[in-house]
Amino acid sequence: MAVEIIEVTSRKHLKHFIYLPAKIHKTHKNWVPPIYIDEWQYFNPRRNRFFNYCDTILLLAIRGNKPVGRIMGIINHKYNEAHNEYDGRFCLLETYDEQDVAHALLKAVEQWISSKKMKRLVGPLGFSDKDPQGMLIEGFEEPIVIATNCNYPYQVIHVENAGYTKHEDLLVYKITIPDEIPDFYNKIYERGIQNNNIHIHNFKSHRQLKPFIRPVLNLLNQVYSDIYAFSPLNEQEMDDITRRYFSILDPRFIKVVVNKDNEVIAFIIGMPDISQGIRSCKGHIFPFGILKILYYRKKAMQLDLLLGGIHDDYKNLGIDAVIGVKMIEEAHKAGLKYIDSHLVLETNVKMRAELERMNGNVYKKYRIFKKDVI
Repeated sequence: MAVEIIEVTSRKHLKHFIYLPAKIHKTHKNWVPPIYIDEWQYFNPRRNRFFNYCDTILLLAIRGNKPVGRIMGIINHKYNEAHNEYDGRFCLLETYDEQDVAHALLKAVEQWISSKKMKRLVGPLGFSDKDPQGMLIEGFEEPIVIATNCNYPYQVIHVENAGYTKHEDLLVYKITIPDEIPDFYNKIYERGIQNNNIHIHNFKSHRQLKPFIRPVLNLLNQVYSDIYAFSPLNEQEMDDITRRYFSILDPRFIKVVVNKDNEVIAFIIGMPDISQGIRSCKGHIFPFGILKILYYRKKAMQLDLLLGGIHDDYKNLGIDAVIGVKMIEEAHKAGLKYIDSHLVLETNVKMRAELERMNGNVYKKYRIFKKDVI
């Protein structure tokens, strides 16, 4: 039976788009559903300010009146203009193991970006690097954590068979939390504290943390400016992110470093793994889902790193060891056993060397693909 590609133009279509992955991954033990209240806001142009400067298209694949696939196309004009690129993006590709469906969806996005004078399609890549990016190509047996994609191995084959090749690879390291901080790290930590006249803020409550959110996000804009696919946050987007994630953050696993003038010069943000809690409540946090998420957060054995950065003026001064030691100490105190590094660009040799110095091993790999559409 032929595949029909339709654009999402109604709430009914959008509902199919949002809930289709739950059907595709029904028996996939590692899949983690999205938090659905966030999904509805994500696709709402009045709530998601990326729509202000991005062209988008949502497509469904229909076979016999049944949705069998989906994809989103994005053109981030702000990013393209800043980097002199003509790239379109695809993301949220989901299909059953049906090559023709995947090809039809990708082809439709290729035609769409071509009609808008774009020259290349890359993905999976969302509005910015803060969205899940890349397709899992190694580590399919490993659990998925928050803010990362999950796909079956067949999806990689479908994309490659459609003519897509490697653009960027992202690695995920797993670190076993040591019982004691290695001596070499302690020495770097001590020098970092003594030589830089800095103070580390450790938080016990959201109230203590709240005044630092905006300064941390401002520093994020500075230090991530050269990161692939990063789009700086304006003040409204900072507020949106705060509303979205602030309540589920654990203040203990956020470390902020300030200089003698009380300026934020480094930070790291982690979270005990909540994927089992999201899986347990099937992505619905109301009325009782949030309780399940908090329950499983307490039982987590893994700390998931989300974001971190150091001001350019303070790099190579041991600040990375300072925040690393404090985070490991906090994780050990909480009884956690492992750290997930989140996505690290394959080309980020400095970060990779730091993780490997802590005996981190690559246990998952993601790939962003590319294809010329001229």
